[in-house]
This record gives sequence, structure tokens and C-alpha cells, in this order.
Amino acid sequence: MKCLGLMSGTSADGVDCAIVEITPTKKRPKITLLSSQTRPYPPSLRKQVLLAPTHGKVAELCHLNAAVGEVFAQTALQTIKQANLTPKDIRLIGSHGQTVYHQPNPIRESKVGLVRSTLQIGDPAIIAERTGITTVADFRTRDMAAGGEGAPLAPYVHHLLFQSKRQSRLVVNLGGIGNVTFLSAKGGLEDVRAFDTGPCNMLLDGLVLKWTSGKHQMDRNGRLGRRGQCHDSLLKTLLSHPYLEKRPPKSTGREEFGDSYIKGVLRQAKAKRLSLEDILATCCAFVARTILDACEVFHGNVEEVICGGGGVKNFALMEALRKELEPRVVGTMDQLGVDSKAFEALAFAVMAYQTIQGIPANVPSVSGARHAVVLGAVVPGKTKISIRL
Repeated sequence: MKCLGLMSGTSADGVDCAIVEITPTKKRPKITLLSSQTRPYPPSLRKQVLLAPTHGKVAELCHLNAAVGEVFAQTALQTIKQANLTPKDIRLIGSHGQTVYHQPNPIRESKVGLVRSTLQIGDPAIIAERTGITTVADFRTRDMAAGGEGAPLAPYVHHLLFQSKRQSRLVVNLGGIGNVTFLSAKGGLEDVRAFDTGPCNMLLDGLVLKWTSGKHQMDRNGRLGRRGQCHDSLLKTLLSHPYLEKRPPKSTGREEFGDSYIKGVLRQAKAKRLSLEDILATCCAFVARTILDACEVFHGNVEEVICGGGGVKNFALMEALRKELEPRVVGTMDQLGVDSKAFEALAFAVMAYQTIQGIPANVPSVSGARHAVVLGAVVPGKTKISIRL
């Protein structure tokens, strides 16, 4: 079955799309990436998405839900065409959407009890209508309904693709938010552990965006960060954030490390009269330290580190990681035959496939859910597709 995955992370730099072929086997499905691409958001739409968590009004969120859905649908159709396929060749779409708010810490509601919530936009009905392909979306909400944090979700696919019988691995996602998945040697799905480590590209990109007044959106290839020096005082301040002291399961996002947080970091850095190069070098060291601290959560039993996400293109960040994590081997998903940039989109194609099979794809040991559940809400396309329960 050919399935398509769609994803936009907390950096909101664009929509990642991956087409995969999934073949069932006795132990686990065989997953082959056929094509992938990233389509940037139009600048005005990206600005609205970035402001939505803190400044978005109901009318604006209503509009964004549909507008982002249209961009997701266009990206899917463009990727299908790029792969020399037609929409009829794709049986299923898995869309994570664009997270605008994630509230994993329960809030007590009168006469209801503790309530967790999350909101992803990118209307799946629009995706299904424009493409004609059955679309699975809202993956986080069922896990949260079962008492989980609804994130991270990728560890299920990390287990499918990267579990090793020879050595324990730490899979690191260097996305807008950093997260880690611990795969113990010879372990099963029930042994997987994972959590969000804190800000990553969201912080690095945000600093560049604000410093340059929107002229530049990122430190391409980490060129600026590589020229800077880590500032110990700022690093110590960054490492004192309360989120870093929380024990897993835990997850976070732009609501905690978004615009106001980035402004605060920049304000402190300017008070110390640091250059942009030094700020970025310090923040790369900060991200690397949060990954090292994750290794300690797993009692240092990490033999190999596999990195994915857009951060693998940031050489300043990768150098900081290798320095902090030595003597462990630090590599990338690409070196294991999986496109780092396409991984998360690939993961949602796989999770949509499992949804249609009626197979749970959350990991209770990761999210804290009371039990395993089938994830996602299904919006039918033009072709009939049955769910196997």
C-alpha cells in the first residue's frame, strides 16, 4: 500500500511530505520511502501560524485551520506529481497538521475533572476533498483521552525502524522541539522510553529571525554558530528552566518555548553584549546539554546516537552534540538509509496505515497513557477503504 504523510513541526517552516510503500510482514511492516519534499508556507501565512498560540483569536484560528489544510492538500498533490504518481495510486494520507497549542499538563475543570488538551490545525476534510484520498488526522487526541500527554508520537516508528539487537540506541529528533527515544538492545515496544528535551530549532531560528528583523529565518548550515563562542553565564541561565527539571513522561511546545521565551533569551544575551554568533553557539551548546542530560535519565546506557530532523543540517549543532556525547558514536538517520528531513512525515504515513489496520500506535510507556489505543480520526476519500478491527 502506498501511503502519504504530512507534517509541520513547531518551527512552522513548511509542510514536510513523504510517500512511502508499506508492505506487511510477519514481524513488522516493511517501510520504503518513495519520494519526499518540503513546501514552505507563504511568508504571511507562516507569520500568522507563529503568532497563533499567543495572539490568535477564534476567527483567525478558524481561517487558519482551513488555509493550512489547503497548503497541506496542495503539498500532497505536488509531491504525488513529483513522484510520477496519481492520487489514485495513494491509498491513504496521514496528516499530523500544525500544532498551535499543546496542553499536556491537566487542568481541573469544575464537575468534569482533570482535562488535557491539544489543538492541531489543517482541516483533514479539505485534504480528503482536494485529493480524493482517505485522510487520517488528530493523532494526539486519543492518547490524551486515555490519560497520556499525546506526545511524542514518533517513538512508535523509531522502534519499527531503528531497534537493534546489538546495542542500545538514542534516537534524537532535532526539530523545532528536541526529543529523544531510548531503544534498549533487544527491547520490545513496551521498553521504549521517550520525551521532549526542550527547545531546538525553534530557539535557533527564532533568534536569527528576531536579530535580523525577519531578513533571515535560520542560521543556514550553522555558519554563524560555528564562528561563535559559548557564553557560560548565559548557558547556565538557559539550563535553569523549570521544564528541564521535570521527570518524564513530559512534552512541550511553542506555548512554553515560543515567542516570549525567545525574546527573553535575546534580551539577556544583549544585556551581556553578545554577538549573534556567540548567542547561537551558546544555544547549540544548550541543546546539546539537554540531550546529554537525557542520556543520564537512561542511566548512561546509550551506546549509539542517531539524529534526525532539520537540525542535522546545522553543523554547529551537530559539532556541539558530538562534543557533549563523546565517546558515543553520533550519526544520522541518513547513514542508516532513512531521510532525516522526511522521517516525521514518513512516521505519520505509517501511523495512518496502522490506524486503518486497527493497530494501536501510541506507546503508553512514553506518553503515560493508561493503555494502548488506535490513533486518529478518519475522513473518507473517494475510494472506499475499510478499517480492520
